[in-house]
Amino acid sequence: MIEKPDILTWSKGKLDFSAGCALMGVLNITPDSFSDGGDFFDAEKAVARGIEMAEQGAAIIDIGAESTRPGAKAVGAEEQIKRVVPVIEKLAAKIQIPISIDSRNFEVAQAAIEAGASMINDVTALEDKRTAELAAAENVPVVLMHMQGSPDTMQVEPRYENVVGEVLDYLIEKAQAAQKAGVEKEKIFIDPGIGFGKTLEHNLELLRNIDIFISSGYRVLLGTSRKKFIGTITGKDEPKERIFGSAATVAIAAAAGVSIVRVHDVAQMADVVKTANELRKPKQ
Repeated sequence: MIEKPDILTWSKGKLDFSAGCALMGVLNITPDSFSDGGDFFDAEKAVARGIEMAEQGAAIIDIGAESTRPGAKAVGAEEQIKRVVPVIEKLAAKIQIPISIDSRNFEVAQAAIEAGASMINDVTALEDKRTAELAAAENVPVVLMHMQGSPDTMQVEPRYENVVGEVLDYLIEKAQAAQKAGVEKEKIFIDPGIGFGKTLEHNLELLRNIDIFISSGYRVLLGTSRKKFIGTITGKDEPKERIFGSAATVAIAAAAGVSIVRVHDVAQMADVVKTANELRKPKQ
């Protein structure tokens, strides 16, 4: 275990965990993301949404230019850069909170950092060693996520002997590799990858045991917002109608001690997180 600082600072940003869990707002600059594909594909709309989320209480804006929904096909680096860099450049000049680049591609991460991003969110957990070296050289935080397979195959009969143990072991291994590459331990966040190569029961088992990930010594980021498993439980086929189911998972995560929740509905989840953070405070 390590002491996790209430305030994480680096040359290009700051995250304050003194109140508890923080919000990461999702900004997808894609035509095909599972819940908001096309909503912010226009650069001006994306910038306006990023500003709005910052005003609503997001501590980080996570920008991605490639959908990683189940069945999604890869988008080339050149196209991703074309989509994401203008938005990051404009948004970085208008908000005071960090911008995270959600990409599994080294070239995209590098271009995003140069444009003003100061955090890397990688669904492959820095599989490309160049991205780990980039994070170390730029001294920026990283999010390492677990995924079984790849987006186009991950939901084809995912199987585990022990989903909690296997996911945790994978993330610890990847976190240690990031440290060997020069990324500071306090700047590493682990994400169990809800919905990424998992069945409903796998997702629920991970959420029921989220405390095991929290006690790993690394900060935990969790992304459950609007995901299919919530629709399966609630009967809501439309992702944007899964707000209350999402809120339940966010409240439980914040109360358990998750450091960051990644959400689409920032204004509503800000209220959920504020309340959960208050309830988590020790008795007077």
